[in-house]
Amino acid sequence: MVAFPEEKYGGAPFDHRDAKWYYEFLNQTFMMEISSKGGSFTWSNKRCDREAILEKLDRVVSSMEWNFLFLKAISFIDIAIASDHSPIILLTNGVVKKARKDFKFESRWLLEEECSRVIQEKWENRENGPSRGTFRVKLRRTRVKLNKWNKEKCGTNKLSAKDIQQKIMKLQDAPLNVEEAGKLKELKVELLKIWESEEMFWHQRS
Repeated sequence: MVAFPEEKYGGAPFDHRDAKWYYEFLNQTFMMEISSKGGSFTWSNKRCDREAILEKLDRVVSSMEWNFLFLKAISFIDIAIASDHSPIILLTNGVVKKARKDFKFESRWLLEEECSRVIQEKWENRENGPSRGTFRVKLRRTRVKLNKWNKEKCGTNKLSAKDIQQKIMKLQDAPLNVEEAGKLKELKVELLKIWESEEMFWHQRS
C-alpha cells in the first residue's frame, strides 16, 4: 500500500485508511521500515500522460533486533525492465561510495578481431622497437590505446550499461508522454542487448 501522499501520482486519491493500517501493523509487530534510495516509486501502470499511475507499493521492513545489527542498512529501488514493479535491493552496509573511474577491460571487446591486434601492437610497442618498457609502462600505453580504440570503434555517443540504467531510472520515476515512453522502451531494449552480449561472451568462455 501507499504510506504517504507523495508516494503516489495519478489514479485514485490517496487512501489514509491504508496508511493507518500499515503503521498499526508496524506498531503491533515491533517492525520498522528501512529507508530507501534510488527511485521514488516501485510500481507503474506503464501508461502515458493523464492515464499514468506511479506508486511506491513495495518496501523493506525489519525487526528492531535486526536493525540494531545493521544500523547502516538501506533499501535501493532499482530499475524495472521486464516487470511493472521495480526490484528492491537490500544493502546491509549502506550506500557504497562512488570510486574514481578506473580502466575496465570490457568483455565485448574480445568479440572484435581487431582488439587482439591493438593489444599486441601497443604491448610490443613496435613503433619504438620490440618489447620496450617495463610491465607498468606496457600496461599503461595499452590501456590508453584500448580506450582510444573503443571510442573510435563504438563512437563517443555509445552509452554504457551504467549510463543507460541512469537514464531509465530518471524516466521511470516520472509520468511520461508517448514520446518519452517510447524512449524508455528503446533504452530497455538497448540495455538488454548489452547484457545479452556479455552473457554470450561468458557462455563462449565456459
